[in-house]
Amino acid sequence: MDAFYIFLLVGTILVLAAAFSSLIAFRFGAPLLLVFLSIGLIAGVDGLGIAFDNFSLAYMLGSLALAIILFDSGFGTSIHSFRVAAWPALTLASVGVLVTASIFAFAAMLLLDFTWLEGLLLGSIVGSTDAAAVFFLLRIGGINIRDQVRSTLEVESGTNDPMAIFLTIALVEVIASGEGFAGLDAQFLLLFVQQMALGVLFGFLGGMMIVWVLNRFTKDRSLAPIFVLALALLVFAFTGAIGGSGFLAVYVAGIYAGNRKMFARESIARFHAGLTWLAQIIMFIVLGLLATPSQFPSIALPAVGLALFLVFIARPLAVWLSLLPFQMTQQETGFVAWVGLRGAVSILLAIMPLLGGLENGLLFFNTAFIIVLVSLLLQGWTIKPMAQKLGLIIPPRHGEIDKVELDLPGKSTHELLSYRVMKDSPVMRGERIPRWAMPSLVIRDGRSMRYQYAGRLQEGDQLYLFVTPPYIRLLDRLFASRLPVESDDEDFFGAFAVSPSRPAKELDTAYGPGLLSPAEQNMTIAELMIHRLGGRAEYADRVRFGSVVLIVRDLDENNAILSVGVSLEPVEPATTLPVFINMREIAHRVRDGLRRYRGKATSASAPDGKPSD
Repeated sequence: MDAFYIFLLVGTILVLAAAFSSLIAFRFGAPLLLVFLSIGLIAGVDGLGIAFDNFSLAYMLGSLALAIILFDSGFGTSIHSFRVAAWPALTLASVGVLVTASIFAFAAMLLLDFTWLEGLLLGSIVGSTDAAAVFFLLRIGGINIRDQVRSTLEVESGTNDPMAIFLTIALVEVIASGEGFAGLDAQFLLLFVQQMALGVLFGFLGGMMIVWVLNRFTKDRSLAPIFVLALALLVFAFTGAIGGSGFLAVYVAGIYAGNRKMFARESIARFHAGLTWLAQIIMFIVLGLLATPSQFPSIALPAVGLALFLVFIARPLAVWLSLLPFQMTQQETGFVAWVGLRGAVSILLAIMPLLGGLENGLLFFNTAFIIVLVSLLLQGWTIKPMAQKLGLIIPPRHGEIDKVELDLPGKSTHELLSYRVMKDSPVMRGERIPRWAMPSLVIRDGRSMRYQYAGRLQEGDQLYLFVTPPYIRLLDRLFASRLPVESDDEDFFGAFAVSPSRPAKELDTAYGPGLLSPAEQNMTIAELMIHRLGGRAEYADRVRFGSVVLIVRDLDENNAILSVGVSLEPVEPATTLPVFINMREIAHRVRDGLRRYRGKATSASAPDGKPSD
């Protein structure tokens, strides 16, 4: 019992240290997961002297924590975000990981004297981005970027782990067997298809099970999060036990459950948000304890060189090739390439060569650990500055807002919201609440009163009202503080605005000709933008037409375009990140080059067809 109390005391102190350090990290903008990892290193064998070398236990704890993180990541991903980013994200999660690992293998062969298969194994270990790091930086780090870009990064980080895990386990088995390339046969591909297919299938069925159970068998709100956690882990464990990807299954289950009407949804979301924090802290501390920093100097130079190769060459090339068919600007593709943070997943996978008994198992682990440290230091500190440098930070649609969504029993078509009246908000300045909203209660200075008798709303009032979900965004604007950025900011939204109902052929007349196809000539500007954007427009979306850019300035509650800005500067100047051009841009440049060539040929000829002097 004495040993148990000491173990519990030390573990609690480490978790508390990580939790308190997060407050400092928030204040100074430090990559929080690096702080957690550093606490584990400081407490480890070369620091305070805590000796922990149980790799099997670390792998099991890390896998469990990762399953919890992935479920919460999926639970917080809207189905719309998944739809707009599905194809680019899934391409990055599959082709991108494979290309990254393959390119990285050459550098590993050169710097560590690995064989090709060993280099490919190390590339697979560090080939996936870390879901915990990416979700934290994008959702909590205050980085407001275009929805498709943010969703692509989030969905990629949630879906590329199964690919990296499969490649790592398969390559460890191939190398351990001594079969070499002969081990990479058709069975290898069939096993991959089986794992991914079972992961998607049982993830979908598991999500349906979670929603069904929650809506029929839970009466106590406090039990609902426990049911969801247990069922999510059941999906993870069962899928893994029958040969599927449990990590993919639990992520898919999270997406399905998070986008359905569920009992005690807000309670579940808050519980899992806190649980995810705890899972991240425990996973990073345990992996930090597992490392032995005194072993790092002997491989520091090649490991840092590999980390820089991954950040500046392997990841950017893989991202560019993966996103080539999709309509992302050079800046957006460059940002996706930069947000390739490596984290706990890479360290977790680096345990596999040790568990598999490979000759260079410890070298794999230490190299991967250093690569993760460099990635968190280099990329973790610079995500927001990079987004600002590339001009991807979009102005917010409204200022600060304080809102709480409350659960209603049964299958109500309305939602109960609570807003705190912010300083300088439209409702405080006297703007009326629309008729379709049903305000019911005002709490002022600790006293409750009916809305009808509360008089004019005051700063700090807490207002409760019922509203149908499609109109919530309109209410957000009424209760938000004053915008710090004007909506007609020329730096982002263009020099002037045009009506989205104007004929699109006017663009061809003014900035063409030849910009639009015959079918597009008969569209309005709004219809043309939605057509070019794949059927749905989002706030701050951009569409290029030759030398002009159309920008979505505002949308209504049905996502119809209300205002369009026009910028006379290209979305991606030729001098900026030229390596990241997409297929459409390549086609534009080829067409522009042919036009210039024809123009020169025409000007070099006299009216009678003879060359001029």
